[in-house]
Amino acid sequence: LFSCTILYTFVFALLTVAPFNAVLSKYMQDAIYEERFQDILPCYYLGLAMNMALTCLLGIPFCLWEHFAGGVPVFYVFCGFCSYISMTFLLYSMVYLSICKDYEKLFAFFFMGMAIAFLMCLFLNYYLGWEITWSMLLSLTAGFFLIAAMEFAAVKRYFRQNSNRYRPVLGYFKKWWQLVVTNFFYIFGLYVHNFVFWTHETRTVLVRSFVYNQPYDMASCLAMFTNISATIIFITNIEMHFHEKYRNYSEAVIGGKKADIENAKKRMFRQLSSELMNLVRIQFIISVVVYLLCVIFLPRLGFAGSVLRIYPCLAVGYFILFLMYAAVLFMYYFNDLPGAVISTLSFFIATLIGSILAMNLSEIWYGAGLIGGAFVGWSVAYTRLRWIEKNLDTHIFCRGQLLKRGNGPKPSGLVYKKYCPDKSGV
Repeated sequence: LFSCTILYTFVFALLTVAPFNAVLSKYMQDAIYEERFQDILPCYYLGLAMNMALTCLLGIPFCLWEHFAGGVPVFYVFCGFCSYISMTFLLYSMVYLSICKDYEKLFAFFFMGMAIAFLMCLFLNYYLGWEITWSMLLSLTAGFFLIAAMEFAAVKRYFRQNSNRYRPVLGYFKKWWQLVVTNFFYIFGLYVHNFVFWTHETRTVLVRSFVYNQPYDMASCLAMFTNISATIIFITNIEMHFHEKYRNYSEAVIGGKKADIENAKKRMFRQLSSELMNLVRIQFIISVVVYLLCVIFLPRLGFAGSVLRIYPCLAVGYFILFLMYAAVLFMYYFNDLPGAVISTLSFFIATLIGSILAMNLSEIWYGAGLIGGAFVGWSVAYTRLRWIEKNLDTHIFCRGQLLKRGNGPKPSGLVYKKYCPDKSGV
């Protein structure tokens, strides 16, 4: 019951945060660029309210069912719900500090929160004599809430003024709806193969509420951690190398000659290709080393059998998946939101269909759905980047408008009229 509670807390907290964070981070970045720092707190408060509303809309009915249909004690259900709320609050606030690049504070907050949770668990279990799972759940809830509270305090310290302008934030959801779709399908695609295997005959149903597939879920967790370093490596390389080439190209577009623009564009796309290849090489080495360590040491810790038979295929799938996400991040640089939507949507659909088909295969091929979906998403994303490279001049220089768009009757197409008098002078 404890494992299921924590599993659902993490998965559905990520899913509820996904539709909001991409648009809100875009609004925050624009506000910082335009030095409208007083508009960031309205963005934070409104996004938090919408996020909590969605979280409660999903969480409260489930918790009521868990108690009345599953017979789980009220205190345990309420503590699990608070853990879910705190995790959502934590993930939501983390985005704002990440944009401010305050990674040291984020690390300190997580370290302090988890250290206090660990000590609290020991106190409840050994000193007060609580049952160990109850002690862990309450301690983790307190740790999550403490991290979220410290993140909230840090945001308040950064941005002290409040303009109370909430309507522009809502306008961003209409203007940048493609960011909502892209981020949601990416996060949903991360877990849709798990949801498919939750319907497999090997699934377990606990207290008529929690559905899970323990071997597949554990293998997915190990495979994700095997490749999670790809995101860190890629973002670091963007900050150190690609961003400089992108800035040089932008400066050439603003005030450079045609030759300067062409040279800057070639250097930028060479750097883009180089970053993708470096990510493949470095992450491949890391993944192989981690995979060998898992194969050697995990059986000694009790993780063997089905878990290790499913794990290799999923590890390959997550490796390709994080490469696809790197390509999607490059699309954000070129404002190619339709391409990002197509890439993540194709990844989600292919993973869903592939996982349904893979359920009929042997255990070693259960992860084939994720491999197929990630490969389809990567292929679409890479093809789109190549298209951007060939059509970048059109993409940059031909997107402006001479006249402001508006609603109303179409103006006349007549722009010039010449009157020619006849011989009588009329």
